[in-house]
Amino acid sequence: MSIGSNIPTWFWSTGGLHEGQEPFLEFLQDLSDTSVVPYVISISYGDHERTLSVEYMKRINVEFQKAGVRGLTIVFASGDDGAGCHRFEDESYTFEPDFPASSPYVTTVGGTTFTDVFTDTNEKGNDISGGGFSNVFPSPKYQKEAVASYLKNVTLPDAKYFNPTNRAYPDISAMSDDFWIIINRLLMNVAGTSAATPVVAGILSMANDARLNAGKPVLGFFNPLLYSNPQMLFDVTLGNPSEACWLDDLEGYRVAQGWDPVTGLGTPDYNKVIKAVMKY
Repeated sequence: MSIGSNIPTWFWSTGGLHEGQEPFLEFLQDLSDTSVVPYVISISYGDHERTLSVEYMKRINVEFQKAGVRGLTIVFASGDDGAGCHRFEDESYTFEPDFPASSPYVTTVGGTTFTDVFTDTNEKGNDISGGGFSNVFPSPKYQKEAVASYLKNVTLPDAKYFNPTNRAYPDISAMSDDFWIIINRLLMNVAGTSAATPVVAGILSMANDARLNAGKPVLGFFNPLLYSNPQMLFDVTLGNPSEACWLDDLEGYRVAQGWDPVTGLGTPDYNKVIKAVMKY
């Protein structure tokens, strides 16, 4: 399921809810039971980590790992609430990570924008771009160095609002504003990381196509390759802090050189992506 030139696109719908939340496990089990499936899967749904049991999230992670072993690449939207916000009864606040965006076994996509699409050639972080640090899953080895550099060089926001030792997201980003689509012959403008995520999925689908044509296997779980090849991305270093709790005196995460919790490692440079994946 993706958007890419000449790439067959599937639409997969799973009905119902799991305890009032998205039925991710049902979908993944259905995927596991299907013999012919798309190699790249783009999903733009998510729930707050605190609304799901740890056991349920771990069970879903098992399915994500099974999909990776099978050669599937799963990309998730990071969400459109910036750093997010949870308010406690004592009226204190903390940032709010989402799952499956916070899973160490998926590639999570943030959003970028332009100040003016007609005059600005530099992408900047979109302040609605979801991102942050999991409260459940520890930092995976593949991203430790990149995230450590961010934490060392960026002092705000205060670490009391998030868990700096855990899985950080997004991993990558793409344009998330001013997408024009046609639905029932009507032209509509859409935006958000739900628009950015299929863009990344389309690029990865085309990367798979190049690999298959060269007799190579499909990419599978993308993050280890992604973090070991940051040169295939445009590093986004501009942008306002991400939204956080809608308070005047509290800002979310900062956009920074290298990895950051707004744009990840940056946006894909298509030619460099193809070059990097063909060496893998």
